[in-house]
Amino acid sequence: MGDAKASTSGERVRRRVLALSAGASHTVALLSGDVVCSWGRSEDGQLGHGDAEERHLPTIISALNDCEISSITCGADHTTARSDSTKTVYSWGWGDFGRLGHGNSSDLFIPHSIKALKGLEIKQIACGDSHCLAITADGEVLSWGRNQNGQLGLGHTEDVLVPHKVTAFEGVAVKMLAAGAEHTTAVTENGKLYGWGWGRYGNLGLGDREDRLVPGEVAAIAGELMKTVACGWRHTIAVAESGNIYTFGWSKYGQLGHGDFADHLVPHKVQSLKDKKIQAITGGWRHTFALDTEGRLYGWGWNKFGQVGCGNMEDQNSPQLVKALVDQVFCRKNSVQNTSCVIPCSWWQSPDDSTKRI
Repeated sequence: MGDAKASTSGERVRRRVLALSAGASHTVALLSGDVVCSWGRSEDGQLGHGDAEERHLPTIISALNDCEISSITCGADHTTARSDSTKTVYSWGWGDFGRLGHGNSSDLFIPHSIKALKGLEIKQIACGDSHCLAITADGEVLSWGRNQNGQLGLGHTEDVLVPHKVTAFEGVAVKMLAAGAEHTTAVTENGKLYGWGWGRYGNLGLGDREDRLVPGEVAAIAGELMKTVACGWRHTIAVAESGNIYTFGWSKYGQLGHGDFADHLVPHKVQSLKDKKIQAITGGWRHTFALDTEGRLYGWGWNKFGQVGCGNMEDQNSPQLVKALVDQVFCRKNSVQNTSCVIPCSWWQSPDDSTKRI
């Protein structure tokens, strides 16, 4: 994406948006030039500015200055940031159930490093509503936080205050993770899909509505190797190496995209996108987005506030092209609850102002 331009007095600095993540009521952005900023609700400290004040404009998280942050991930009311160069993971915000990984349930209003992960080469952090997971460079999985439905994959339902290894993946290299409100999914290096945790709506893809305390392999996608997976609150989206997209779980608002409002307990291909090659997916609270290899964005599901982007406020039970953005090229998409965010833009920073404006 390129580095930020050097600034001189009175000039603005142009920065590229490298990553964007949204929680229930807050958003965090990683910008070029080693800058992280946040905005929105901060009652539990999830913005990382040292107070509980809302920010209505993007504001630099000064505690992360010079921390060489590589990625950011939001839970509902907490936030994590990872530095690859220093092998450090930071967390802050609402601390109930141990979701911050510091051995207690205290809220944190500025970023703190997670001691149990210090020095480990972490390649991904995934955050659910109240739980977190990490993948190491060796493909091992660690989890912590709320566990009432087994979403940590540890074989029990006790909350865990510091990262613990998910031994069910012993000898299995995990490529990526995704976390819903209280369920978790994984794709392995050999293209297998797993689900565990809360399964009431079939969101684990295992053919029933039962919870799972350890990862269970999703065996209903014949002949397909999975490439990526994403979770909504109670539904799951997966993309195969072929570019086909599959969804399963809760569909009261059409968020599965199958033209109906029925739950699906096993993965079903989204037929209206069968001729598209999907490269990226994301799940919101009750809606879903997919980005194809041509840069076209499709949305469907709950649309009460226009979050699907199709020009009306009616729920959509099949994918709709976001026509207003057809001339844009997008590199990333993020959706949580009632909000949808895309990154087609750069932001500007005034040299005497810590606020970024789109």
